[in-house]
Amino acid sequence: MISRRTFSGALTAGAATAVAGVPSTGAAAQERPTPSHPGDAPVRNVVLVHGAYADGSSWSEVIERLQSAGMNVTSVQNPLTSLADDVAATERALALQDGPTILAAHSWGGTVISQAGLASNVTGLVYVAARAPDAGEDYTALAAKFPTPPANAQLVESGGFKQLSKEGFLRDFAGGVPRRRALALYAAQGRIASSLFPTSTTTVAAWRHKPTWYAVSKNDRTTSTELERFLAARMRAKTIELDSSHLSIVTHPDAIAQLILDAAHKGSGS
Repeated sequence: MISRRTFSGALTAGAATAVAGVPSTGAAAQERPTPSHPGDAPVRNVVLVHGAYADGSSWSEVIERLQSAGMNVTSVQNPLTSLADDVAATERALALQDGPTILAAHSWGGTVISQAGLASNVTGLVYVAARAPDAGEDYTALAAKFPTPPANAQLVESGGFKQLSKEGFLRDFAGGVPRRRALALYAAQGRIASSLFPTSTTTVAAWRHKPTWYAVSKNDRTTSTELERFLAARMRAKTIELDSSHLSIVTHPDAIAQLILDAAHKGSGS
């Protein structure tokens, strides 16, 4: 098995094209708190949190790359029934880790890690086209200040749960994903409780206390790209931008895996 450093070198060439020319948060990003833990032990654990209209398998391509780099990876299966339920699922996964851990999230999962990320073994947070509400913030009101993404018009409700229509999923959610893979993801789509978004207000913002990284999707039709940029800047995250749809974890797994490895290396004090 190759080492994390060897894998990082191999990914750099592939990821560089995707992130070249992307402005970072500069000096402000350097002001983020640095993690500390006994003996500055290497960060070998990663916990991944999926978003709405997805399940843990949406991280598969990233998982393979992280495992090849020697990381111990856990992908949470969110019930998508309430913020409390999803946070509990994430906290159970964090409790199983044997040391310092990077907590990464896609989309809705960003709300979950913003609440759960204060766990003592979490050394850094990685957001991928993800929500990042402040404590007590009305995220719906915040999002309304930015362009409305096309996927919003493709939601179908039945029995108290919502999902994306097939057209909306393939075009707006999984744009750029090969059709065969996109259809498989659609079949495994995580249906969300209709009350999930309106009732989910975080009581803490872990990103105010932990180092953060953010991957913006420049071609996102599910979350406003402008909103993603605002969130990344607000948290002073180390930021990359990808020519990707909402599912950069599928279309750009090298770049996302590299971002998580970068967070792990920083968490190790290297």
